[in-house]
Amino acid sequence: MEMTQVGTEQTSSRTGLRQTMRRHPLVSYFVMAYGFSWIVWIPYILSIWHLMPANSFSILAFPIGTFLGPAFAALLMTGLTEGDLGLGRLLHRFAIWRVGFKWYLFLLLGVPALSLLGIVVLPGALSSFVPPTWAFLVKYFEQFFVVFFLGGPLAEETGWRGFALPRMQLRYGPLRSTLLLALLWACWHLPHFLTPAQHGGPGTNFATFLKNFPVFCLLCAALAIIITWVFNHTRGSLFIAVLLHASVDANLLPLLFPAPIITKTDLFLVIGFGLPALLIVLLTHGHLGYRREIQLSS
Repeated sequence: MEMTQVGTEQTSSRTGLRQTMRRHPLVSYFVMAYGFSWIVWIPYILSIWHLMPANSFSILAFPIGTFLGPAFAALLMTGLTEGDLGLGRLLHRFAIWRVGFKWYLFLLLGVPALSLLGIVVLPGALSSFVPPTWAFLVKYFEQFFVVFFLGGPLAEETGWRGFALPRMQLRYGPLRSTLLLALLWACWHLPHFLTPAQHGGPGTNFATFLKNFPVFCLLCAALAIIITWVFNHTRGSLFIAVLLHASVDANLLPLLFPAPIITKTDLFLVIGFGLPALLIVLLTHGHLGYRREIQLSS
């Protein structure tokens, strides 16, 4: 009798949790995206700070945590709220690649050009220029494909733009949802600031974080505006969103311009992407190319 009652209570608890998650899909998604990633990253961060020995798990914790956060949470919440049809629609967004040649030109050439623009205007950056070699070009393409297939963009965009952005645009409008998503996106990266990935790790202190994190928030805001604008103009293509994100992450220009203002901060990226992001907001009056009927039908 008691075992039956306990089983009933457990079933009721699970049912209640599912209903809560269905009623609050965005909150549930972000809680899981943060929680899954941050918990898995702990061994990696501890090994970086030499608080525990590095092992195979701590080394792999960084990419595993990235996929278990945004991607797994997105698939889990989509299946819970929309079932198999919703999962099919989400995965179909990766197959939207016929979007016009101009978007590929922007992703593959425009993004590096904007990064270079940010470098040009910073004092002392141009004088540090080191001419590229063939090895640099080979390294760039290797970096791009590794980042695209195995790095963060594939996992992150499944969640940020695949699950969250369509729902947020529908509720808050394109500009407000993009800026809110940018803040949540930036804060998800907070543990990265304890590692060299965001200019942190041993030898740094809280002052380093206070200097770099606000710059990173501005960068996320600029990138989020550009990605939303591209996403809305390419029928919600996740393939293009991942390609754009990978193009940014594969940036090797600091190797050609090794001035500290380039290698130790993200300021050149904020300048390079911030100006076009501001222009996009002004020219689209904050609509960022959003068309509700296209988002719902994709």
